[in-house]
Amino acid sequence: MALKSVLVSALLHLASLSSSTEVVDYSQYVNPFIGGSGPFDGLAFGGGDIFVGGALPFGVAKVGIDTYETNLSFSTINGGMLHESGTGGAPKYGVVSQMPLVGSLSASSSSGKGGGINILDNRTYWQQRVGEDTARVGYFRTQLESGVAIELSGARHAGTMRYSFPAAAAAAAAAANSSSDDDERHVLVDLSHYLPQEAGGQDSQAYLGGEISIDGATYQGHATYEGGWNDGAPFTIYFCGEFDSAPDEAKTFRGRNTDPIARHHVFSNGPVGQAVFSPNFFASNDTAKTTASSGPMNDRVGAVFSWKADTQMVTSRVGVSFISPSKACKFKDEEIPTWTLNDTVDAAVAEWNRDVFSKIRWSQKDTFRCTVSLYHLIQPEAYEGQIRSLIDIWQHEGYMPDGRSGNFNGLVQGGSNADNVLADAYVKRLTPGSNKAGNINWTAGYAAMRQNAEVAPYNTFSPTDPTASVKEGRGALADWLRLGYVSADGNTRCLSRTVEYSLNDYALSVVAAGGEGAPGDAEKYLNRSAGWQRTWNHDVTSRGFNGFLAPRLGNGSWQNATGYNPALCGGCEWSSITYEATPWEYSFTVPHDMQSLIEHMGGETEFERRLDYIFQPNTSEQDLNANGAGITTIMNIGNEPDFAHPYLYHYLNKQWKSVNQSRQLANQYFRDAQYGVPGNSDAGALNSWLVWQMLGFYPVVTQPVYLLASPWFADVNVTVNGNRTLHIMSSRQGGSSDNDPAAATTTTKALGHRGFYVQSVKVDGKRWDQNWILHDSIMVEGGTIEFEVGDEPVQWEKGDVPPSPGHYVI
Repeated sequence: MALKSVLVSALLHLASLSSSTEVVDYSQYVNPFIGGSGPFDGLAFGGGDIFVGGALPFGVAKVGIDTYETNLSFSTINGGMLHESGTGGAPKYGVVSQMPLVGSLSASSSSGKGGGINILDNRTYWQQRVGEDTARVGYFRTQLESGVAIELSGARHAGTMRYSFPAAAAAAAAAANSSSDDDERHVLVDLSHYLPQEAGGQDSQAYLGGEISIDGATYQGHATYEGGWNDGAPFTIYFCGEFDSAPDEAKTFRGRNTDPIARHHVFSNGPVGQAVFSPNFFASNDTAKTTASSGPMNDRVGAVFSWKADTQMVTSRVGVSFISPSKACKFKDEEIPTWTLNDTVDAAVAEWNRDVFSKIRWSQKDTFRCTVSLYHLIQPEAYEGQIRSLIDIWQHEGYMPDGRSGNFNGLVQGGSNADNVLADAYVKRLTPGSNKAGNINWTAGYAAMRQNAEVAPYNTFSPTDPTASVKEGRGALADWLRLGYVSADGNTRCLSRTVEYSLNDYALSVVAAGGEGAPGDAEKYLNRSAGWQRTWNHDVTSRGFNGFLAPRLGNGSWQNATGYNPALCGGCEWSSITYEATPWEYSFTVPHDMQSLIEHMGGETEFERRLDYIFQPNTSEQDLNANGAGITTIMNIGNEPDFAHPYLYHYLNKQWKSVNQSRQLANQYFRDAQYGVPGNSDAGALNSWLVWQMLGFYPVVTQPVYLLASPWFADVNVTVNGNRTLHIMSSRQGGSSDNDPAAATTTTKALGHRGFYVQSVKVDGKRWDQNWILHDSIMVEGGTIEFEVGDEPVQWEKGDVPPSPGHYVI
């Protein structure tokens, strides 16, 4: 399950707890199904695309089932051993799978019986589930129409699955085309199984071949796949599986691969063939071994393990590795040392409680924008490892990744946003007493950032966008270096890339200013970070507002100067002027130089008026499909470019408006329900936005700055910097009102009847007159921050507005 999904769920449930000092099993308050569906009944479209199954924080293995929706227009797949969580788009992984089956195998089985299960027919996997699925931290259960109950749990690189088979008579009745003596129990391991893109297309996954060896109750091998969500290159996964009871029969199989794969041999338009099983089979007292390999024709291969009809339960353990089968076996044995499934569940619960849930304790109850800042706060060791891995990937592959999956750096949608992640870590420091950021080689880190800023990646000619590389780096860098902006006639996504490249270069200026760059680098990249101003057209008018980002040609003239509508983006996809958000939205996305942005929008009064407007219902003109399903405002909380928009009132010293807008969004679009996340979670990005909202902060990316909002809880202890404590308190000032400024939801009513508008703030006991705070003030050594809240909004802040450290006028 996704780290942020379970954390958010725990916070929502804990909101109703009374004060207590006893040790709490926080996992009992988690609803792992949050984000599993969207705004339309029965469809996952527009939801969080959250993985539901057994997993650990930052675990490699995500052990769950693979599902599909029959309506291909809205189809999405969640849930074998490897899965993504929250990415949206085409599915990825769903590999190294096991499938329990009941009935006789087809004619090619050793028994010679006909009319049974054809394991090469993919419809074998289309078994209906009955009843309600069950999920909790580290555990998932479902039941198939055949009567088989599946329970599973996950460790870091391994998983365990328990299959409870039905009584013999029930199994015989459920097995199609079988008689009462044809109710054998099998577990199928099919290397050619993966999560498909049902509608087809260039980002579909493909199985390229593999090998499996069986020896008694164990199997191991490898398989290679390509494609999927990030247009990935081929990757090989190694596996090692074992069953708790010796099968009565086990055999490998091989069969033609009928999937149409470009530049591969395929055998399409014919009937589904039959598998050819290995001539050797073995019973429980036999030690014969057998191996099946796909060969040069990428044939389907796998194994079938079979037990007699009186077998009631079979448990398996499976380890996976991207290095070797021996590594996979080591993970299996060390991470899941017993055959008791609940032992693995208990270990998962203990780790989630220790390393995640207990880091934020209540007495009452895209990722660079919010997620990595949360990792920095409550998971500094893991976060440091992630930063080091980004730099290691650059050292070995030439570029840091943006959408790495399956050992492949793609998929770059906008800027080289690893730059932002490194800068954020650099300015906040990861360990106490360090003047930089932990055990990180920042000379190498800055070199990796500079590679993004100065060297254009080669074009992989991806069908997603063949005009420039979408694998890594900045595909439109040639324009950026020559013009200082991305041109509409030279590149796709010209406006969103210009905005993101601007922030990326500000990130470089931050690290260069700390002494990592050559002399003059800080000023150079600060200058380049103002490139967004070169695509600001003061003459563009929309909805009574003047001045917007607008597409500009390479010769300096404006594209479609008279017919341009910044409320539209041409689909907001790969070939559009902006990606996943309209120019209206991107025109607010300059976190490093809000001072210049306010000036470009006509000053504080006009900026406030325009900011008010984007929250009004029915103002959106662009259909953003899954990236904005059910949202009618220009402000789209379901998509990352807009995350900071509700908090921009801080730059006018009107913090109460930020609190009002952000609180309404949280209550309207986040719920303790399956449709609990308003869009693709994107590896926890949306969920982390809500966590910050609940804590009463908003992190400004690439800056050691937190905007102060209003906590949802009266008393919170947050473990920061490994072993320090940040104590957040929110006290009531007279009167009573619901937590929600509009109509309070069930969740918010449970938080208690008290006002939420900030009246005053104290930091470490001293009056605070700014609506923002620096990282070193409270996030390094810890401390206390007290919010006094009430029913009525007041402009309590009298100090300077949050900084614009990237302020630079072209």
